[in-house]
Amino acid sequence: MIRLVMDNLNTHSNASLYEAFPAETARSLAKRLEIHYTPKHGSWLNIAEIELSAMTRQCLDRRIASIETLRLELAQWQIARNNHQKGVDWQFTTDTARIKLKRLYPQFKS
Repeated sequence: MIRLVMDNLNTHSNASLYEAFPAETARSLAKRLEIHYTPKHGSWLNIAEIELSAMTRQCLDRRIASIETLRLELAQWQIARNNHQKGVDWQFTTDTARIKLKRLYPQFKS
């Protein structure tokens, strides 16, 4: 089973597999996926990406000789990271989004 975390784009569904692959292949892939969707109006995926980036820079920035060493170092990094409790300071507000992403919003004529 493959656990897949995805955002809620309309293209992120099993139906997309059937558009991209023959039915038999799509069905086989769909059976292997356990899809977990992020909240529609949340930034959960962004936080996960930030953590993965930090882990890559702070822990995985070199060759690690064995899977056992990797597991040990990741466990130690995770404990330290959780103890630090680094927060996320979101500065992209709804008002800012309306200005910067104006072209993505529908235009209504009066």
